[in-house]
Amino acid sequence: MNPDLRQIRAFITVAQLGSFTRAAGLLNLSQPALTVQIRNLEDALGVRLFDRNTRTISLTRMGRELIPALQRIVRDLDAVVAEARDVAAQRHGIVRLAALPSFAAGVLPEIIARFRDEHPKVSFVIHDVIASGVIAQVQEEQVDLGLTGGRVVDPEFEVLHTTQDHMHVVYPIGHPFADLKQVDAETLVEHPLILMHPATSVRAVVDAAFLAAGRLPIVAAEATYMSTAVGMVRAGLGAAILPGSAMEVRAERTLRSRSVDDPRFTREVSLIKKAGRTLPPASESFARNLMQALQAA
Repeated sequence: MNPDLRQIRAFITVAQLGSFTRAAGLLNLSQPALTVQIRNLEDALGVRLFDRNTRTISLTRMGRELIPALQRIVRDLDAVVAEARDVAAQRHGIVRLAALPSFAAGVLPEIIARFRDEHPKVSFVIHDVIASGVIAQVQEEQVDLGLTGGRVVDPEFEVLHTTQDHMHVVYPIGHPFADLKQVDAETLVEHPLILMHPATSVRAVVDAAFLAAGRLPIVAAEATYMSTAVGMVRAGLGAAILPGSAMEVRAERTLRSRSVDDPRFTREVSLIKKAGRTLPPASESFARNLMQALQAA
C-alpha cells in the first residue's frame, strides 16, 4: 500500500498542532478517522511516526526526519495545482503560434495587444514563417496554432477558420497604375513586376492567377521578404504584388497600392491546429479572439 496525499496532510497537521483532537477539527475529520489515516501512513512507510500515550503525543526520530521532505512534497503539489488552475482560468499560459509574415507583422500584433488587455499574464511565442513552415510546425507540434495560406485539406489538421486575403499591387507615385480604371492580369503583364519567392503562398496565388488568365508576367525580380520587395519598388525596379494583409501595403508614404481587380488574385488563409489535439486554455481562448478579429476584418 502506498501513502496518499490525505494521509500525508493528516500527518503534517498533527505534527504541527501536536494534537489529534485539534488536527481532526481543522481537517474536518472525526478523531477515529484521523487515527486510521495516521496508522495507514505508518503501515505504508513501515515506520512509527508518533510516540503517544493517553495524554501526549510526540514525533519519533523518523517522524522528525520525514517532516521536511513531506512538507516540500505538499508545497510543490499545491503549487502545481494552483498553476494548473491559473492556466485553466487563463490567468497564465503561453500561446504558441506560427503565422504568415504578412499577418505576423500586420494585424496580429493589435489582436494580441487587445487579448493581453484582458489576460495580461498570458505570453506569446510567434514564429513568422512561410506557409509550408506553418504547416510543418503545427504538424510537429512546435506550435499550438497555425495561420497559413492556401486551402488545407489534410486530415492531419483541423481548420478552425478561413478568411480571404486579396492581392494588392504596390507602385511608386506617378506610375501608370494610378490612372487606370482597373488593374487586372491584362494590365499587370504590361509592366515589370516584383514577385515573391516561388515557395510562398502569395506567389502560388499570383502564378495560378496569371496561368488562368493565359498571361505571362514580366518578372523584374523576386524577393523572400515583403520589405525587400517594397525596397525594390522604391528603387524603381517595378511594381510588387503583395497581400492586402501586409503592413508594407500601407507603410510607405512614397508608394501607393490598390487592390487587383480580379478575384483570382485572392489567397485563402486558414487558422489550423493539429487534429485530435486539445489546445491549452490560453491558446483556445486566443483562437476564438483571432477568429472573431479575422471575421470582422
